[in-house]
Amino acid sequence: MTRGTDDDVVARAKSGDAEAWRTLYRDHAGRLLVWLTTRPTADSAVTAEDLASEAWLTAAEKISTFHGTSSEFAGWLFGIARKLGGNVRRRGQRRNTQPSDMATLADHPMVQGPEPAYAGQDWVARLLATLPRRERDVVACREVVGLDVEATATALGVSSVAVRVAHHRGLRRLSAQLTSSERSAAR
Repeated sequence: MTRGTDDDVVARAKSGDAEAWRTLYRDHAGRLLVWLTTRPTADSAVTAEDLASEAWLTAAEKISTFHGTSSEFAGWLFGIARKLGGNVRRRGQRRNTQPSDMATLADHPMVQGPEPAYAGQDWVARLLATLPRRERDVVACREVVGLDVEATATALGVSSVAVRVAHHRGLRRLSAQLTSSERSAAR
């Protein structure tokens, strides 16, 4: 994919304009976080928020190598996050970290705090987890986060044709699951 010239927001971000970075952050941070929550990690110590923060830091360090519009920035940022997530997944598999058993923590008081806004939407992650990896990633980018085909292709490091095919197959699988669960419920 050939990226066009920088638009005003990207050019200002490259020059260090804080307002331009705020604009990019407002436009993409929420979607990035939602998307990262749909992706599995092998390391329970690393959260989606950790990965999103690391992706933004990397983007700030490497913005001089990016050329394109603020909408193309989304695909580039998501690609950074995907690569960081892959690193965490590989590192987690080597470490084999697992959360502590809750029974061993029963004697320690738990601090209650506000739940993240997306905590009640874990059904989306569970449903996406039933799909093969590429289909899951594409459907999450396109349907959950709202990226276009080109940004999704950039984020996942695949062609736009592969995005279209995986999107179609993923939606077809999800539709089949819903149809079969509706049939089961009617019995």
